[in-house]
Amino acid sequence: MPIDVATVLCAPPSTRELRWTRRDVLLYHLSLGAGRNTRNTAGNTEGNAAGDIMADPEPRYTFERDLQVLPTFAMVAGQGVSAGDGPAPAMRLPGVDVDLRRILHAGQSLTVHRALPVAGTATLTTRVAHLWDKGKAAVIVLEHTAADPDGTPLWSTEMQIWARGEGGFGGEPGPQQVWAAPGREPDHVLDSPTTTDQALLYRLNGDLNPLHADPEFARAAGFASPILHGLASYGIVAKAVVDDLLDGDAVRLRSLSARFAGSIHPGQTLRTSVWRDGDRLTLEATCPERDGAPVLSYATAEIVS
Repeated sequence: MPIDVATVLCAPPSTRELRWTRRDVLLYHLSLGAGRNTRNTAGNTEGNAAGDIMADPEPRYTFERDLQVLPTFAMVAGQGVSAGDGPAPAMRLPGVDVDLRRILHAGQSLTVHRALPVAGTATLTTRVAHLWDKGKAAVIVLEHTAADPDGTPLWSTEMQIWARGEGGFGGEPGPQQVWAAPGREPDHVLDSPTTTDQALLYRLNGDLNPLHADPEFARAAGFASPILHGLASYGIVAKAVVDDLLDGDAVRLRSLSARFAGSIHPGQTLRTSVWRDGDRLTLEATCPERDGAPVLSYATAEIVS
């Protein structure tokens, strides 16, 4: 049986050590488009064009002095250039023996407990929080918690993994999440153009899946060409929110949760609609070049005013 339910749910948490440096943080920011200065509010004709990069190269993201860390860096911490040339940590879960080609990253949530250091170490603890039976698929919910060497919490995440063809084992289907965009025009619409080489750059954060670089592999997977990483879209949305709504102060973004509803190809645009209700944001990201096809849905964020 590919998924042994009892083994999965009874397995003890696993731990591993993470280490990152300023180089990892700088690369991560660059892979999200920092320094290009091409993104601004949809329909806004003001602001710097791509050729004005030296007028404002976003030094808080791209230069060591006064460097801040986007909270979504937590998703790649310990996997980038400082990890060396070895393979990225494999997803090995007790009781799970599933063909990785049948696995999709379905959703991601992140909560940061304090500002992430620009360089440091942490202990990452991982456990299977839930295993849901969706009939045609199983959903594995992985919970990660990271703490610094003193034991102080840094961040917590939940990752939803959709395992096609692995359902039907008689388990609980899980809660039904109700989500809908508010019945009004968004308060903000943020456009984030991507570049044709963006997936190639984002891969250097540690995810070397050929789906994001090899045209032949991408076609075999059903795509016309390599696609951008889902977590790249996730990070781009986070940066857009910080830059436009939080005065560029990354510490004010405390959490971000989203489902991966679709993909974009490098060179296309990520358009984020934002509805604000106090310190809670509802978000939806789409691709205007594909008639508004969804990219991130069921998305919410918590901010500090």
